[in-house]
Amino acid sequence: MRFLYFLLLLPFFTQAQSEISGTVTDTKGVPVLGANVYLQGTYDGASTDENGKFHFETEETGTQTLVVSMLSFDEYVMAGDVGYFKEVDVKLVEALNTLTGVTLTAGTFEAGDNSKVSVLKPLDIVTTAGAAGDFVGALQTLPGTSTVNEDGRLFVRGGEAGETQVFIDGLRVFQPFGATPNNIPTRGRFSPFLFKGITFSTGGYAAEYGQALSSVLLLNTTDFPEQEKTDISIMSVGGGIGHTEIWGENSLSVNASYINLAPYESLIPSDQGVRWNDPVQALSGEAVYRNKTDKGMLKVYGGYSFSDLDIAQEDINFDEYVNFALKNNNMYLNTNYRHFFENDWSLFTGGSISYDRNRIGLDTGKVNAEEKGLHVKSRIKKSFSNRFSISSGVEYFITDYQDRFTDTENNRFESGYTDNIGAFFAETDIFFNNDFALKAGARVGYSSLLKETQFSPRLSLAHTIGGHGQVSLAYGGYWQAPLRDYLKYDSGLTTEKTRHFILNYQYLNKGKTFRAETYYKAYRDLVKYDTDLPMFNSDFSNSGDGYATGLDLFWRDNNGIKNLDYWASYSYLDTKRDYRNFESEAVPSFAPKHNLSLVGKYFVSKWRSQIGLSYSFASGRTYDNPNSDGFMVDKTKAYNNLSVNWAYLLSQQKILYFSISNVAGFNNVNGYQYANEPNMMGTFDRLAIRPAADTFFFVGFFWTISKDKSSNQLDNL
Repeated sequence: MRFLYFLLLLPFFTQAQSEISGTVTDTKGVPVLGANVYLQGTYDGASTDENGKFHFETEETGTQTLVVSMLSFDEYVMAGDVGYFKEVDVKLVEALNTLTGVTLTAGTFEAGDNSKVSVLKPLDIVTTAGAAGDFVGALQTLPGTSTVNEDGRLFVRGGEAGETQVFIDGLRVFQPFGATPNNIPTRGRFSPFLFKGITFSTGGYAAEYGQALSSVLLLNTTDFPEQEKTDISIMSVGGGIGHTEIWGENSLSVNASYINLAPYESLIPSDQGVRWNDPVQALSGEAVYRNKTDKGMLKVYGGYSFSDLDIAQEDINFDEYVNFALKNNNMYLNTNYRHFFENDWSLFTGGSISYDRNRIGLDTGKVNAEEKGLHVKSRIKKSFSNRFSISSGVEYFITDYQDRFTDTENNRFESGYTDNIGAFFAETDIFFNNDFALKAGARVGYSSLLKETQFSPRLSLAHTIGGHGQVSLAYGGYWQAPLRDYLKYDSGLTTEKTRHFILNYQYLNKGKTFRAETYYKAYRDLVKYDTDLPMFNSDFSNSGDGYATGLDLFWRDNNGIKNLDYWASYSYLDTKRDYRNFESEAVPSFAPKHNLSLVGKYFVSKWRSQIGLSYSFASGRTYDNPNSDGFMVDKTKAYNNLSVNWAYLLSQQKILYFSISNVAGFNNVNGYQYANEPNMMGTFDRLAIRPAADTFFFVGFFWTISKDKSSNQLDNL
């Protein structure tokens, strides 16, 4: 009887067992050994053999989910009736590796602790000898930049300084540099220690950023501080204090500084064509507030600066020095919020406002100038997988500039303009595998002042070579409204335009970085005018054009020699333009053909010191000599600068810092000013434009107070 009962149940046991089998290979057809194959939510499964085959049985019925997983491959999921899981052919796709996978690097330098393509760290921005704590000074040691000693701003790949735009947390800074007289270099307005990293794009940048013909500089504020601390600075040129406070999910970092060059000038006066009636005084402050939520973060950044100076400068056309007095007030406020939704959606929205006011006193009268700027932006991004994402957004700019010149007889001359620019951008990132990636996008913008719509496509490709190297390509169309010196006199101009073509090779391995990049830039619709300087009676047009092509090389090694970190960069630039009041196509004065930078930092444990050295070289720059035949054919002598610094740890949180710029005392010449009229011999006299001082000395004491008693300001020096 029992035997008969067993025979009756046997068919049911037999039907409950289902066979699951198949083969697992990669996209090239190579069998995958050791892949884990199982039914989701059960213990039924097996591993693949050396031929990629698997086989197991299950009692599960109906619709099930078959999962195939293997390290370094994307998980494979297949849903269906159990009866269909026989002799299945599974192809695993290689997973993207954020540490070894391809990255889009053409035209872009990352400077952040968390980026595997970093060539500079935040520490490098302020420990570079000769940079004097200015992020622009450190960036000028990278290839693609040109040394323009008397200016202080960024000149990138044959582009003027006005062709580079600066953004904080994705929002534009309308006046990123301090106001200054002619031939006196300016500095960036912002303290490096409030930023976690910098992205410096020398070309080929994303569709999200516009209004820049040559370059964008992206500054990203720190997300959330690790601890509370106070920083105190006492310097030969002033002092500063900063503090970070944390409460719950909120934090606030503030800092203030005061600079006064009067004591320095009394000890080491300028003696090269400059006399300070009232040396520079500057007061500045910044604050960053952060609030963390479960799904996002709110940031508010604010900065204010005031500067005051009175200087007299030598002029070839006057017997006496020419006076220039300046009072500048600048305010910048930036608020943004990031939110992360379900299903890999994210939103960024924010806005920035700026206000800049200059009061200038001249021998011929006075100038009052005001500029107001507004930028609002919203961007949404969807990641469909770690291989494919799309982002798009809209933004709106308002620029209002007005100035008034009042001469010595109280006659007034006013000029200015208001421009509203709206733009839409969209971009997609596609990672086909660890070896090949693509970014494609476009930007559309409209200017109410110029009454013009522009379309700009962008494309970047990258492919890895040999494990540690990769090749990248980038193309982009870019446009920018003419400079305010032109628009305030003529609003009938059109946008200036350029196209970028970039080929890049990068190698990263064991602390060593090598980059080689060649590029070509084509300019069109550049502004021309028919007077010595742009004036109300100038005849303006967009008939100018030009090109820039070159080769940039970069090498860094922070692992080959113990305690030594060094990098070297070289740029070759071939460029010509026919623009402004140029008589014909020529090399502009801000574009030396060769630029070389060598930077080294060595930590001496016995001395508890870090010693830094930097050397910069630039070949001669063109200038127009009215005594010579031809236009812009003469060149200055080459530029040389050797700078050193020394940071000594008195204790873990107290640092004594020394630096000397141009320690060798090279007699650099930035250019020449020629007399308006020839002398009795029929030649034009000239005056060499030189730095106010060949060498600058700096001494500082920096003290950090924190709970861990180990943090210090070496990161900020």
